[in-house]
Amino acid sequence: MSSSPSTVQADSLNEGGSQLNGNVSEPDAKKSRVADNSDENDQGSSTMDSNRRPPFTRSHKLQKSGGKFHLLIGVTGSVAVIKLEELIQKLYHSCPENKLIIKVAATQSAMNLIETQDFDIDEVIYEDRDEWSMWRGRGDPVLHIELRKWADAMLIAPLDANTLAKIAMGMNDNLVTSVVRAWDPRKPLYFAPAMNTMMWENPLTFQHRNTLKDLLRYKEIPPMEKELMCGDSGIGAMASTNMIATIIATVVRNRFAVYTPCDSDPAPDAI
Repeated sequence: MSSSPSTVQADSLNEGGSQLNGNVSEPDAKKSRVADNSDENDQGSSTMDSNRRPPFTRSHKLQKSGGKFHLLIGVTGSVAVIKLEELIQKLYHSCPENKLIIKVAATQSAMNLIETQDFDIDEVIYEDRDEWSMWRGRGDPVLHIELRKWADAMLIAPLDANTLAKIAMGMNDNLVTSVVRAWDPRKPLYFAPAMNTMMWENPLTFQHRNTLKDLLRYKEIPPMEKELMCGDSGIGAMASTNMIATIIATVVRNRFAVYTPCDSDPAPDAI
């Protein structure tokens, strides 16, 4: 649970923000968290509406449901985040019925973009501020650890160039990168890059992708070539939501696969 002293630029599409809101200093914020023992602002959901929900408190619990596949979606500061609602819908449609549960973790830059959209989703969206409001002292839940324990798999879609670089370098200065740094290597992690073509073709991007794939053993869902939001044409657009959903659905189906003899198999006494 680390924080960066830098301030998020409102017009930036890349990550780089602090986990503390506004201009409050970290010592003052810590004092405020310790002094305030109230759980009155605890909420059970994060539906996107005109009023931003209060941050979660330490009474908020992440509970696993038996017989379900728990998917954590990480979203970062690419304009492809506007496809979040569509992606969630495709995931539910592609996976076995009533087998998938989704939660979302967003960077501050992703939240800046999400708040420009009129999403109609019921999934909980965790933010950097929840990391701090849920923890006030020893024994309180550490959100990025709780999310790692809760999830059976993680999908980062979209993954912007800045967060890609952070993960490759081992940095964890926000909720999403902290989950990744604490990730259990026995669980699958998929990432779908999305960035400008020149960013994609930068040699550093190639190096960072190889670190995620070869060293960390994460699975890449490559971007597409098309006209980008900025007007440029080339590779860098996030893979289609259909492709992403199909790949994740395969993981979910394999988890719940039940193998039975084929109708054409001979009876045991006939062998």
